[in-house]
Amino acid sequence: MKECRDPALRVTLLPRDTNKYGTIFGGVILTHIDLAGAVQARQTCGPYNFVTVAMDKVVFHKPVFVGDVVSFYTETVRIGRTSITIKIEVEATRADTQETVRVTEAEVVFVAVDKDWKPTPIKP
Repeated sequence: MKECRDPALRVTLLPRDTNKYGTIFGGVILTHIDLAGAVQARQTCGPYNFVTVAMDKVVFHKPVFVGDVVSFYTETVRIGRTSITIKIEVEATRADTQETVRVTEAEVVFVAVDKDWKPTPIKP
């Protein structure tokens, strides 16, 4: 039986997101990774204003094609004094075969900031 887990984000990518080879731009995937990580940070720590400070260990394993349903699964790796590190795994369900493959993974570090954009402690 297939493992059941909820993605932080799920999207279908469109022709406007492709390069001349018909695959989705890596930058489009990075944008969605950033959004999915921010969703996880707020779910984990609450309604802080989080800003992205680093994307680390981004690995593109396989291409994403137009029409694929792309799911972004998140996991909190570490919570620091003002920062949170989120691991994101990206899977694509192919439009033609319905096969699901891991296409990308990354770790993203977010920092909680106050109204003056200064790092603020994350309260447990």
